[in-house]
Amino acid sequence: MKIYKTKLFLLSSALSMVLFQACTDADNPIDQVYDGTQRGAVLRTIAVVSNELPIGQSTAGFAVDLEIQDVENGDLVETVNVYVRFTDNTIADGGTDFSKPEVAAGTIPRADFTIGSRGLPQTSYEIGLQTMQTLLGLADDQVDGGDVFRIRFELVLTDGRTYSLADNTATLTQTFFASPFVYNATVVCPPVPPTAGTWTINMQDSYGDGWQTENANGGGGLTLTLNDGTVFEVGLCSPYLGSDFTCTPGVSSGTATIQVPADAGISEWFFPGDFYGEISFQIITPNGNTVADIAPGAPAGVVAINFCVD
Repeated sequence: MKIYKTKLFLLSSALSMVLFQACTDADNPIDQVYDGTQRGAVLRTIAVVSNELPIGQSTAGFAVDLEIQDVENGDLVETVNVYVRFTDNTIADGGTDFSKPEVAAGTIPRADFTIGSRGLPQTSYEIGLQTMQTLLGLADDQVDGGDVFRIRFELVLTDGRTYSLADNTATLTQTFFASPFVYNATVVCPPVPPTAGTWTINMQDSYGDGWQTENANGGGGLTLTLNDGTVFEVGLCSPYLGSDFTCTPGVSSGTATIQVPADAGISEWFFPGDFYGEISFQIITPNGNTVADIAPGAPAGVVAINFCVD
């Protein structure tokens, strides 16, 4: 049986940790952390709808489904502020760095949230590539494949307090509540059929106990689905639970390969999630180019592939 890693989480520097060993009748896990504490709130990821920004596509944008959780079933939150910044990852030798600091991108009013199936306020948020460029003062020729826009959310409570990434620990933002507050949207070239040949996936786990993707013991792996329905799946083995696919041995790191046929057509990479915020991986094409470099804590969703570099 797995010995669970100690992961403390705080909702602010003034909050204290409360552990419950018995089950309760509450449906929402937020109820388990507020006994005798100052009340706070989290913004939970329901689904990352789009985190790829294809160059030249008018509909390119970031989209995410969000849920408010607090001890008052979302009533503590007044509004949600949104901020964006830009990181230029494609600076030529001697060239100009077009990176931009964070700017305000608007506010999501409480009225935009509706009660979801869990009895908590939910909303869908979208912001287009062109909108973010305008906010940051970026011209089209200053944005290239591999560059990253960062979208950060900030909860504003009815008493004026605010909560965002800096106010919480990794356990809160990456695992227990899946509440990262910050999302990366990568600029990519429009999808093209993947390069035929051997694709290499280098995989790591910073804790050194294999991959736990969908739950505390294991879960599915990174998948590549071709347009003919063929599915390839890779991932590090977990010592706590057997895999439904041929996993790669190695508690800290390992490498897997996928043989992509010449007639593959448009494909999609999907990552099932990072339960403990420890998983990272790189996807390398047959040409030797890294088209995705995913850091620990990535949410479940489609992996942004930078077709521009291949």
